[in-house]
Amino acid sequence: MATIGLFYGTQTGNTESLAEKIQAALGGDAVVDLHDVADASVEDFAPYNYLIVGCPTWNIGELQSDWDGLYGELDDISFAGKKVAYFGPGDQVGYADNFQDAMGLLEEKIASLGGQTVGMWPIAGYDFSESKAQRGDHFVGLALDEDNQPDLTDERIATWVAQIKREFGL
Repeated sequence: MATIGLFYGTQTGNTESLAEKIQAALGGDAVVDLHDVADASVEDFAPYNYLIVGCPTWNIGELQSDWDGLYGELDDISFAGKKVAYFGPGDQVGYADNFQDAMGLLEEKIASLGGQTVGMWPIAGYDFSESKAQRGDHFVGLALDEDNQPDLTDERIATWVAQIKREFGL
């Protein structure tokens, strides 16, 4: 078993592709186990002290459907002692009023259940109005915009992965 569990939900395949890039940047499947939440259960979270949660914001500020289905069951997971990093794709232009809301909803829930948030990401360089993922001058995790800033994705992932390695203590 790998050290990090990466749990993602994907509707169109973007989040899955980003999860695979993050997995590769962290050292591949020897370091990171990928879990599509469509096929995951609450028991799948237990073995990991380091988690990465990936979720796109869907429709108008909603969780992706597979995360929405698992959301209520998160209460059954002990996140105490676990470090949790978040990432999400979103569209800051078309959905400026709820950019990255899903990432914020999941972080709020998991933090309330004892998960320690790591991997905060600066809001500088983004153009949006509101976000449930914003905490001061940072997002709760890595905000990616494949619609408007795809040329920045690889650099952002590389920088963020280096950051979460330090914050995970790996």
